[in-house]
Amino acid sequence: MALNVTGMKRVFKFGNRELEDPDKNMTPDEVMQFYSATYPELTTSNVHGPKVDDNQRAVYEFKTTVGTKG
Repeated sequence: MALNVTGMKRVFKFGNRELEDPDKNMTPDEVMQFYSATYPELTTSNVHGPKVDDNQRAVYEFKTTVGTKG
């Protein structure tokens, strides 16, 4: 019997928005750059994660660095 290996579904969050994975071959930084055309705030953001949620998805968060100290 063959063993099939599948990866977790990736989900990207920005604020209250949940963004779909545009291409599983893209790195999280490339996904952030992809969505920066729609959400310009992402140009000053960092990627955090992944964290596995209750639905067994790998969740990455885009958090802006503008307006934070330290």
